Amino acid sequence: MLGLLVPLLAVALAYFALLDGWYLVRASFVFLRAHLLQPRVRDLLAEQRYAGRVLPSDLDLLLHMNNARYLREADMARTAHLVRCGVLGALRALGAHCVMAASCARYRRSLRLLDPFEVRTRLLGWDDRAFYLETRFISLRDGFLCALLRSRQHVLGTTPERVVQHLCKRKVEPPELPEDLRHWIAYNETSSQLLRTESGLSSSVKDQ
Repeated sequence: MLGLLVPLLAVALAYFALLDGWYLVRASFVFLRAHLLQPRVRDLLAEQRYAGRVLPSDLDLLLHMNNARYLREADMARTAHLVRCGVLGALRALGAHCVMAASCARYRRSLRLLDPFEVRTRLLGWDDRAFYLETRFISLRDGFLCALLRSRQHVLGTTPERVVQHLCKRKVEPPELPEDLRHWIAYNETSSQLLRTESGLSSSVKDQ
């Protein structure tokens, strides 16, 4: 028994020392739960919610929720959202996938140890290259919006329009994107152009 326990402990130690072990475990759990246990969401633009609480492992040196934790929670929420509304399944059926191409975060007020919060995720819309999602962190103590994250999920191998058409079985016009999001998209395009010029690349070379 001891001879088996030592190798298992060594493997576990190597797993958590060399890999982001808890992230991989949780990401797999979130995907499987959304795919197998949670109901399908038919409305692509519907908001999805889940509640959380700030744990000791979430804290930074100032005893606030670590800035990176918001990004990780948003990543989990986006995964569940895209699974439940069928986008990831449609991408797989079309032989395509999506990657994070850009994100931004606004931190408006800190969450502290044991503070309850709610993560609210919704699809804001899409263009010819990407889906745009928003994640809000709401304090359940007073309803204050503590952090707001936006992300651009670039579609590779097909187009967002085809993904939505595959899901809805008809052509769907994208909703008008919020004005502040359009400004952010324009900023990203300007930044890409400047970086391509700085690198001596042709303007035909596209970012993700």
